[in-house]
Amino acid sequence: MISKDIQQVRAAVAEASRQLAGHDFVLGTAGNVSARVGDLVAVTASGIALAEATADDVTVVDLDGNHHAGHLRPTSEIEIHLGVYRSSHQLAVVHTHSPAAISVSLIASELPVIHYQQLLLGGAVPVVPFAAFGSEELASSTLAALRQKNAAILANHGSVTVGDSLETALDNAVLLEWSSRIYLDAAAVGAPRPLTDAQLQDVVQAAVRTGYGSTHPIGT
Repeated sequence: MISKDIQQVRAAVAEASRQLAGHDFVLGTAGNVSARVGDLVAVTASGIALAEATADDVTVVDLDGNHHAGHLRPTSEIEIHLGVYRSSHQLAVVHTHSPAAISVSLIASELPVIHYQQLLLGGAVPVVPFAAFGSEELASSTLAALRQKNAAILANHGSVTVGDSLETALDNAVLLEWSSRIYLDAAAVGAPRPLTDAQLQDVVQAAVRTGYGSTHPIGT
């Protein structure tokens, strides 16, 4: 018997998939999404149109890949999803085919930190060498790139972002695509100038000092 919690997460994964399609981060059956609840993972099935995903299109497996619910096979990129959960405390994974991130992978070996908000992604975002989708090689190199990072770009393919919730993983996907567009716009007219380590440290100190990103009542 599948718990109510995992059933709710299946619906949330389907909703996240539709949001990705709404952002034009996926096309047709491309891309996949998952979320972890305990030792179970709700993940989009192979071959579904993410723009029309429903809870029934989300399969449930355990961390070893054994089937627990759903009538469809999980995404061909299942080993990336399971690998993240086996090796970290992350609770959500989003894989897109977002155009700007793909474009960055065609001209650079990483997306440098051109805006301080990229600190949320772990800093510069590595570009993983091309390997066929669903391959052990792609899963291995992507998981290596995600160590200490919340995002990785897959050369000539797309991107993977992770987070401690589906909302965070989606936000990271949006941030990665936004940063990629800025980088490409700058690269079209000159050499982009990334932030230095010292500048990033100044940002971290300022964020700690001011409580950046949190609301504060007047007088506090």
